[in-house]
Amino acid sequence: MTSTQAPMPHTPDTPAHAALASRAHGTPTTPAPSTSRARRAAYAPLAAVAAAALLSGCGQGAGEATGASGADEATTAAVDPSDRETHEAAGANPRVAVTYDGGVLVLDALTGEQLADLPTEGFTRLNQGGDNRHLFLTEGDSFRLLDAGTWSEPHGDHNHSYTTDPVLSDQRIEGSHPGHLVVHDGTAAAFFDGDGIVKSFDPTTLDATAAISTDDLTLPDAHHGVAVPREDGSVVLTEGTEDSRSTVLIQDADGEEIARTDDCPGVHGEAVAADGVITLGCENGIVIVDGDSIEHIAADVDYARIGNQAGSDASPVVLGDYKTDPDAEQENPTQVSLTDTASGEIQVVDLPASYAFRSLGRGPDGEAMVLGDDGTLRVIDPDSGDITAEVPVTEAWDEPADWQQPMPSLTVSDDLAFVSDPEAQRISIVDLTKTEDGAEAVVTSYELPQVPNEVAVASGAVAEGAAEHGEDNGHEGHDH
Repeated sequence: MTSTQAPMPHTPDTPAHAALASRAHGTPTTPAPSTSRARRAAYAPLAAVAAAALLSGCGQGAGEATGASGADEATTAAVDPSDRETHEAAGANPRVAVTYDGGVLVLDALTGEQLADLPTEGFTRLNQGGDNRHLFLTEGDSFRLLDAGTWSEPHGDHNHSYTTDPVLSDQRIEGSHPGHLVVHDGTAAAFFDGDGIVKSFDPTTLDATAAISTDDLTLPDAHHGVAVPREDGSVVLTEGTEDSRSTVLIQDADGEEIARTDDCPGVHGEAVAADGVITLGCENGIVIVDGDSIEHIAADVDYARIGNQAGSDASPVVLGDYKTDPDAEQENPTQVSLTDTASGEIQVVDLPASYAFRSLGRGPDGEAMVLGDDGTLRVIDPDSGDITAEVPVTEAWDEPADWQQPMPSLTVSDDLAFVSDPEAQRISIVDLTKTEDGAEAVVTSYELPQVPNEVAVASGAVAEGAAEHGEDNGHEGHDH
């Protein structure tokens, strides 16, 4: 295994300066519908902005533009969610949350400026809240609401963006052993493994000062499962017990069963591909849920675990891991799966390096990405399975035996990939529009005051179902 030194950031070119100037002057953007390309338009060319803001020395950092506090002023004390100043910004200001042993950091995603250091208890995980502003921290027997303090609202042919202080609120969704939290079709579903209860809620109503109202569904038995809500009120569910699980089913809005398969041993994880097709992983292949039909796709070998998947609404192909040794306590996989949900075919791709469960991601155009333990981010064509680009980001690393321990991770937000490096206590940003440039695609890196574990990005972009700016704040009729 070779060791690769993380590359130094490159200096941005003139278009990056132009992009930053455009955002600084509040260039109008049309509110985006819920598709990858449209979200990118609403989110703006953030890779260029990151490069210009961080490296050119001629633009304001996001903290300066919005009045956010610097690292020396970042709060470690409790903040009253109802007593925070709101600042209007020139555009969406993405923020990144990073868990560490004993707390969670909230940073300006582009500059690394620390905005908050919030203490937590025990091992924690991060989950998307579904509105591009809020995240959920898995803490103890609850999902705890974290307000990253960045959001945008549509207003006619442009958007209004705002920031405020991040806060780890007292609002929780409580239950026994919180597991997967899935946002789909404008609804979120929190699955509790310890009691087999699914609690669904509307992400557009999340507020650090208000209790979270949920609709609860109790399953026959507790198990490590997942629920995927759908727009028509139906839900895709797993069933099982603490000892085994092999069932995927669809229930309609009235709780009546529509379809099921019991041929998905070890069912785990979910992903959504183009046209709303849902996949769930098995130890003998994968299950495809298309409308009201369920189809199990068998792998070519008896044991093939596809327990972690990454989907994209820009592609019918789902990226998954691919583990073929049922007896391995820690298998270092060097293959990934590409499941075409339209044809029902599983393509297996050989990689020159191993990877971990936090290594999978999808790009803005549906490209598959895997962060290898040789420190290289590889881009894979989801149709052909060809590796089309390699970007060295970190030094070589070994996956820890305990999955809860820090390891490098890949987190994608529109055109940017955030790669964490626990050994170096650093996050590097990769411009996904420039991956063909190899190391030059790493536009910047910033150091962290703690060893990072999990990473999540609150984009601050207009969210699906967001209210029109001015509906309730006295701005009706203005012409800006």
